[in-house]
Amino acid sequence: MILKNSLIRKLHYLFSVPTDDVELIRAQFRAFARQIPLLYFILATNALAVMFTFAKFGHPWLSVYAPSALCGLCLLRGVAWWRIGRSQVPDDIAIRHMQRTNRLAFFIAVAFTAWGLSLYTYGEGDAYAKAQIVFFLALTMISCNFCLMHLRSAALNVTLVGVAPFSLFFFFADDGHFRAAAVNLALAAVGMIAILMIYYRDFAHLVASRRSLLEKQAETQRLSDENSRLANMDALSGLPNRRALMTRLDQCSRGAGAPPTAVVYIDLDGFKDVNDTYGHSTGDRLIDIVAKELLRVLPEGAMLARVGGDEFAAVVSAADAERAARAFASGALTVLARPIRIGDRAVQIGASVGVCCTEADGCDAQELFRRADIAMYHVKANGKSGMRIYTPDLDLERQRQQDIEDQLRRALRADELDVVYQPIVGAAENRVVAVEALVRWPRRPEGELTPDQFVPVAERSGLINQLGLFVLRRACEDFLDVEAIKVAVNVSPAQFRDPDFERAVMRTLLETGFSSARLELEVTEGYLIDHPQRAAAVIAFLKTLGVAVALDDFGAGYTSIAYLRKYGFDRIKLDKSLVDRVTIEKSTGVLVAGAIHMANALDMAVTAEGVETEEQAYVLGLAGCQRLQGFLFGRPMPLGAFLAMAADASAPTAASAA
Repeated sequence: MILKNSLIRKLHYLFSVPTDDVELIRAQFRAFARQIPLLYFILATNALAVMFTFAKFGHPWLSVYAPSALCGLCLLRGVAWWRIGRSQVPDDIAIRHMQRTNRLAFFIAVAFTAWGLSLYTYGEGDAYAKAQIVFFLALTMISCNFCLMHLRSAALNVTLVGVAPFSLFFFFADDGHFRAAAVNLALAAVGMIAILMIYYRDFAHLVASRRSLLEKQAETQRLSDENSRLANMDALSGLPNRRALMTRLDQCSRGAGAPPTAVVYIDLDGFKDVNDTYGHSTGDRLIDIVAKELLRVLPEGAMLARVGGDEFAAVVSAADAERAARAFASGALTVLARPIRIGDRAVQIGASVGVCCTEADGCDAQELFRRADIAMYHVKANGKSGMRIYTPDLDLERQRQQDIEDQLRRALRADELDVVYQPIVGAAENRVVAVEALVRWPRRPEGELTPDQFVPVAERSGLINQLGLFVLRRACEDFLDVEAIKVAVNVSPAQFRDPDFERAVMRTLLETGFSSARLELEVTEGYLIDHPQRAAAVIAFLKTLGVAVALDDFGAGYTSIAYLRKYGFDRIKLDKSLVDRVTIEKSTGVLVAGAIHMANALDMAVTAEGVETEEQAYVLGLAGCQRLQGFLFGRPMPLGAFLAMAADASAPTAASAA
């Protein structure tokens, strides 16, 4: 039973049109549609030839009318297939056409075979005429078989329906005169079936190979497109990358008729601190959030790209490109000034934004991008968190800054820098108890620069770490044996951002042998407000070493009592802006006295800097200030001059001498 069912399934598969392979169906239909009109032409031509021979024999219905009807049917079907072959046919319609032809092949084969055998039997033709019928049937079957090879089921129908009756009939007809022809046709039919099966198998394999090739080509193209996409996309933010931006910028700025193009260059302020404090996963999440925020304010038709670790750029190409670029820059500054929530914490960053437009002189893509970068750099160098439109004078300033940076690198190698020391006196002892170490650049071949000219350059370029450690090491070495004097060293916010800063201080103390109890590091409050977690961690570590930490420039910013208590400073330094008014404004005097009492209550000592008059020194001392620093007691001086001045430790200061 199972064998019988399997045989039935195989026979059904052989004699039906396959519908499970769409590609094979399409290939069959294309080849079949080109050959089927030829099949009907062969049938009609052969039938007309036999009709012409038998027109004078037998009954007209058998020799003329029947073949004429068959020829008419062939012509109609041939024309129909000719039209079908010239049109685009959907897959489902193609299947229906082939299924219909498969059924018609059986009936047409039966009709022509029946007509030929009837004509042989009743047509009253002579031996020549009868031999022509044998030739007609054999030739027609062979021709039809080859024309139907792409539709295996139809070819099998025609072969079996035509050959079986033909071979049996002529094997016994006319005392076996055509027995050889019958056997020959039967053998030919077997050969044709074998050829048909092999051809159809090879045809199906060819279609499958072609499909596989097309799939591989499609996959290759997909991979190529994906590689191209990845090569032009930033994986973290999902935005286009620098390469894609430059391609777009080059397209926008090319051609005389191109609309004005603007570039907006955005550098995140404080991103490195977020990365260092909370880790790279938080930094990555921040980049993703920033990208989405910037896309929300991006002008329509503009392109936003991530061009660096914490840098973004937008290309705006429109008739009002500069206005749209300004609006986008303002929007970016607004959204990035707000606290950004990441998980259970809120981080605060900002942005420095540079804008440049081609309207001025039609510069090329690279130059436009460079100018926007220059404008951004100018914002970065002048306080950050703002926007600047490019102007030609920015190039001169940038070049000057670059020259200073290059010269500073040379200075750190070539011993062009010095450290000078400003005395700090004890208000009660009325003598020098400490010094503040300050850097100078006296041996610069191009001429001496003041610290406010080269220190900001060092901070922006990353040289501040090397410069700060140079000052720290030199001060420790210079005062190693002057045990009565403590040393204060300024710490730049950029140094605090360095994750290796605390360990660098510890190494310096170990290598120089300087006592940590004699070292005081001064930090400004701006870094504390922007990066409280990192600042707290650094201060706590330094205090475990025994190093004192002072809050510099107190009164110039917004430090609250909560900040003072949180960080546990050892000392605060009153800013010069308060000291200058302490004797001329009653309110300032009250404020300073209150600040001193508050600090003392929190167990913090107080140093007043910028003291220039005896009256200021008297008032500050009276208010409870422990240390005084300023020109009244001495300007910053080389080590030799300071040691000479402090040789007599009991010598009265200028203030007491008066």
